[in-house]
Amino acid sequence: MNIKLIDWSTFIGALILLFGVTIPLIFFPEAGKEVVNQANTFMTGNFGVMYMIMGLLIFAFLIYVAFSKNGQIKLGDEGEEPEFNTISWAAMLFAAGIGSSILYWSVIEWAYYYEGPPFGVEGSSIEAIQWSTAYGIFHWGPIAWAIYTLPALPIAYFYYVRKKPVLKVSEAVRPVLGKTVDGPIGTIIDVLFIFGLLGGAGTTLGLGTPMIAEGISSLTGMEVTLGMQAAIMLLCTTIFAFSAYSGLRRGIKVLSDINLWLAIFILGYVFFVGPTRFISETTFNSIGIILDNFFKMATWVEPFGNLSGFEETLFPESWTVFYWAWWLVYAPFVGLFVARISRGRTIRQMILGTMIYGTIGCILFFGIMGNFGLYMQLTGQFDAVGFLNEYGAPATIIEIINQLPLAKFIVLIFTILAIIFLATTFDSSSYILAAVVQKEVEGEPLRWNRLFWAFALSIMPLTLMFLGGLGALQTASIVGGFPLIFIMFLLAWSFMKASNTDIRASDDYEAPTIHIKRWKRKDKKKRRSALEVLEDRKDEDD
Repeated sequence: MNIKLIDWSTFIGALILLFGVTIPLIFFPEAGKEVVNQANTFMTGNFGVMYMIMGLLIFAFLIYVAFSKNGQIKLGDEGEEPEFNTISWAAMLFAAGIGSSILYWSVIEWAYYYEGPPFGVEGSSIEAIQWSTAYGIFHWGPIAWAIYTLPALPIAYFYYVRKKPVLKVSEAVRPVLGKTVDGPIGTIIDVLFIFGLLGGAGTTLGLGTPMIAEGISSLTGMEVTLGMQAAIMLLCTTIFAFSAYSGLRRGIKVLSDINLWLAIFILGYVFFVGPTRFISETTFNSIGIILDNFFKMATWVEPFGNLSGFEETLFPESWTVFYWAWWLVYAPFVGLFVARISRGRTIRQMILGTMIYGTIGCILFFGIMGNFGLYMQLTGQFDAVGFLNEYGAPATIIEIINQLPLAKFIVLIFTILAIIFLATTFDSSSYILAAVVQKEVEGEPLRWNRLFWAFALSIMPLTLMFLGGLGALQTASIVGGFPLIFIMFLLAWSFMKASNTDIRASDDYEAPTIHIKRWKRKDKKKRRSALEVLEDRKDEDD
């Protein structure tokens, strides 16, 4: 156990912040929930437009970077092949970025928009139906994956190009903040990231566990209880702890590959056994709606809703702003993970691959799973909306799956997929949390460190689940993630500043793929960037 590699200020700071939020929720649950909910209402109501602006700016920035000189930079040495093949790479980034939440929302999200559509549309109308098929894909589409991708740029650049053996968000903003990241400011940045991830993980557990419990109940006839949900959470914890302990290749990659093939099976089954024509046409129509209204959907903040004579729906705050805030909380983690698995690819490949593969995966889930549920509703075969209002989302999701032929078998596969999705998200999370609290990461984070964060990710949500405070922790993480808007700006600035400087100093400036030249210094025996070598030569001349 090499404890000298641990950055104890970040390690302990993250735990203090987590306990500082959760302990009051344990002892004063009602008052704690009220304070957190008021803070959330204040943030989304008054600063919602900032989240919307952030989403559009990040999307535009990444498109620019992908097709600029900066996008040609190779993450690694010249001639180096990608560490993972494209299928495994896409499976890992999708499983880490989405998790079991995609199974939850892809099946049921349309029902909420069907009853409470945007833009003042009447609920349950034809227009509401069309928006209900499109808005889920929009919320889980290119802007979401752009928010995820931005932190990967500077992190991957410093790790694979400048050879800095540190996987920290604070290290990625060093070109802008300089040596201040070595002090309290850097610790605060990393601690906020860890707290956001722990709360975001609680959101994923809070959605996934009841859904898995309902699947087991449907298969066995057992009643859903807190004890069953606790057992499910412990099972998932054991799986992802073992995976994280095994490492990136033997654990996380294997689980992600299994996850991918199970997802392909269940999507293919629902598509071909279900209403194939309806699913195809509705999904295609939804893509057209999004393309036609992309900027309208990305900028609608209901500005007149709080004025006299106008009905306020709170749709943007409840859905789009919440989603953008949720993606923002998870972004440093997913960015760190995408950076770690992207060795051997160019910046352009990493950006476009993450945004395209991620979006396609979400289109398939929402287009197939969601439109199957909508078809059941519109044909009268199953009143999903009525069932949702009476029994809640987890039970409705499983009941929609039960409408398929060979229902028991498909519910079993669906439940197993949900468990593995949950595990793949958390093993990736614990892996990255372990990396963030280390001063250096040569190869992989320490095993005991990975194992510690695997259990830390589930112990607090498990405790709060019994006490009914899990939702408050989720909301608190969204509120606490607000400063990440400004950190995202610093990350973009940092990447452009560092990469532009190195490109100008590189002989490969005009090459199709830019390899930043590196040299070895005899005195330190370490690889250095072109910029550092040129600075040394200038000092010698002086």
